[in-house]
Amino acid sequence: MEKKSSHILNASSNLLGFSLVIITSLKITKISHSTHLDEFAGVACLCFAFSCFFSFLAIRSKKEKTGNKFETIADYLFLSALFCIVLAVIS
Repeated sequence: MEKKSSHILNASSNLLGFSLVIITSLKITKISHSTHLDEFAGVACLCFAFSCFFSFLAIRSKKEKTGNKFETIADYLFLSALFCIVLAVIS
């Protein structure tokens, strides 16, 4: 199976920026207190950031077993963050 770490790193970093834009725009417009959008986006930011971190570790790992473990963690964090973004959009 082909390594996904570089794709996860690329997508996570892009979506991390998107989540930060959501949070910033909510703070500027001062509507963050009336919705749960900023909480979902904040959790997504954390998950995307940790997904970036673990996918980077997977790429840099010397041992294949350790790299696969980091890649799996990054993959699940990425999926969790996507779920948070979906919740933010539908809330």
